[in-house]
Amino acid sequence: MVFKALFMAHAPDAEKSEHRSFIDTGMYQIWTVVVKNQQEAIETCHELVEENQIDAILLCPGFTHGDVAEIAEVVGPNVGVSVARGDGPSSRIVPAYAKGHGKEEMP
Repeated sequence: MVFKALFMAHAPDAEKSEHRSFIDTGMYQIWTVVVKNQQEAIETCHELVEENQIDAILLCPGFTHGDVAEIAEVVGPNVGVSVARGDGPSSRIVPAYAKGHGKEEMP
């Protein structure tokens, strides 16, 4: 049985059809996709879960609690949704980056 995962991140200049990758070890498959905004994130999650029966989604720290809840609702109860949050220093990196780019938080 193959475990299938999706890692997703935000970047304002992302092109979701271009900024993506796929790795298949035989027992583990992972898609990575960089999206512009929450709407693209929802579309991508829905598409990949439907087409590839994704088991788990891991989101970058730029996703808010509301974003995570919205994605969890879209993909349903059989797909795990997690956020890559870290220790004290790492939890300051993303907000500092966003602020330096004129945003209150990541897209």
